Amino acid sequence: MPVAASAIYFLNLRGDVLINRLYRDDVGGNMVDAFRTHIMQTKELGVCPVRQIGGCSFFYMKISNVYIVIVVSTNANVACAFKFVVEAVALFKSYFGGAFDEDAIRNNFVLIYELLDEIMDFGYPQNLSPEILKLYITQEGVRSPFSSKAADKAVPNATLQVTGAVGWRREGLVYKKNEVFLDIVESVNLLMSSKGSVLRCDVTGKVLMKCFLSGMPDLKLGLNDKIGLEKESELKSRPTKSGKTIELDDVTFHQCVNLTRFNAEKTVSFVPPDGEFELMKYRITEGVNLPFKVLPTIKELGRTRMEVNVKVKSVFGAKMFALGVVVKIPVPKQTAKTNFTVTSGKAKYNASIDCLVWKIRKFPGQTESTLSAEVELISTMTEKKPATKPPIQMEFQVPMFTASGLRVRFLKVWEKSGYNTVEWVRYITKAGSYEIRC
Repeated sequence: MPVAASAIYFLNLRGDVLINRLYRDDVGGNMVDAFRTHIMQTKELGVCPVRQIGGCSFFYMKISNVYIVIVVSTNANVACAFKFVVEAVALFKSYFGGAFDEDAIRNNFVLIYELLDEIMDFGYPQNLSPEILKLYITQEGVRSPFSSKAADKAVPNATLQVTGAVGWRREGLVYKKNEVFLDIVESVNLLMSSKGSVLRCDVTGKVLMKCFLSGMPDLKLGLNDKIGLEKESELKSRPTKSGKTIELDDVTFHQCVNLTRFNAEKTVSFVPPDGEFELMKYRITEGVNLPFKVLPTIKELGRTRMEVNVKVKSVFGAKMFALGVVVKIPVPKQTAKTNFTVTSGKAKYNASIDCLVWKIRKFPGQTESTLSAEVELISTMTEKKPATKPPIQMEFQVPMFTASGLRVRFLKVWEKSGYNTVEWVRYITKAGSYEIRC
């Protein structure tokens, strides 16, 4: 069931109503008093974002210094309600120049009321796309003086886009050079034991696109995922070509993707929005290629000295390299002095985070780097207690490498005018939560 919101309130941190909109008559106008009394004044705002008071439910979220509260009197979809709030805030930011706070709301009362009437009808969410709404709500918001974002220009043919089958793209786009940029960005999440065994490992990725194409093109993207290749070989009555295939989990798509065609052919077919957008997100838990191996050795020499040795080996190809590699090695709070020896990069002791920070600007593939450090500690009279040591953390970025092994097999662009297109594909792997226990 959709949201079916009875009312929406925008409150400041004191609980004052900045702006509100009643969509149904099944709740009274004083419902915000119940929210203040039973939630805000009892300091339970951080306990749970969903509360029931009497016969009504309150869904609330804090954005900057504003609380957005949705009141419902029926059994509603909570996830849909919070999704609506997130999309509405993104819409307001696009009108206000990237700012959404109490001042922005006070300066744009009329515009917000107009938008609230368009994005929700009788409590049901409607179109929240900034690109579409700006076609017929052309009023410009009062922008923050700190905003550097340029105001978007109004585009003609608003009715055609809003009522058309492809609401996320307007007609009549013309570019001198038709280009498509595709980025596969992955984050590696790893937890490794001190002995080198992997305790937890997965990859979260997203496919980002930037399209500058004329007309109304139809794109088709092929990846080396196992299900897609098997379906393609079945449709073409050909054996599957040799090569690495991967299994994608938890895949979500942009609204432009033709899901009927994806379910039938397992290919990603879509008419893209103009400009930059996120085509899909995915997760992979099997067959992850770790870009780095870390072997730490930490010895305690008495009560006042430690010896730290960390070896980092890059596992990716020799022709590749990692950028911005940072290794954070935790040390005790009573650290007094450190001496370093590194084979590459620079290292220093950061007392604010109690870590030895080792930075390598460029790390080539199939190479090793080591750090050796002597740590002197302040002697204490209290008895030393065994404590859990924080893990070693890594940060990095590896261009043209995917930890999942995901690859673009083809990217086809078809448009009735038959123009030529230039396609650019890039791969980037970053560290999400890359941790090694000491």
